[in-house]
Amino acid sequence: MPLTIRPAHADELDAVGRLTVDAYVSGGVIDPGSPYLSFLSDAVARARGAQLWVALDERGVVGTVTFVEPGSPMAEVARPGEAEIRTLAVDPASAGRGIGEALTRRMLDLAVERGFDAVVLCSSTTMRAAHRLYERLGFVRCPERDWSPREDVDLIAYSLRLT
Repeated sequence: MPLTIRPAHADELDAVGRLTVDAYVSGGVIDPGSPYLSFLSDAVARARGAQLWVALDERGVVGTVTFVEPGSPMAEVARPGEAEIRTLAVDPASAGRGIGEALTRRMLDLAVERGFDAVVLCSSTTMRAAHRLYERLGFVRCPERDWSPREDVDLIAYSLRLT
């Protein structure tokens, strides 16, 4: 079965939450005791506040990303005319297969379809593989939008102009 990318179904949300936690913890992005894990595992809340997408293959859900539009309670750094991408995660057993890139490209296409001028995102300073992906796709660093939601968490911002 080729990779399929589509909005998540309600019966997939538990799997999406587990996959997101696994990806962030096994990748060394977040400590297994971090309070942020409750956000990462709560795909139901993400689906309520934004648009949760999944990548599927013959094994089921192998990746996920959240597409955030202006006005959403999930928006962190987006400005008017910008969509935001959050919580990109790939099943650790599927890493290196282009799933993260496919999900990101689909979100860029979605942003164009919906008439956004740009896509923005924040990433932990430890997510170096994700940074390489974003830069390869044309995202540029926006240090003026970097921020820290907590004392021990530093997030760096990226933006990609679509027009």
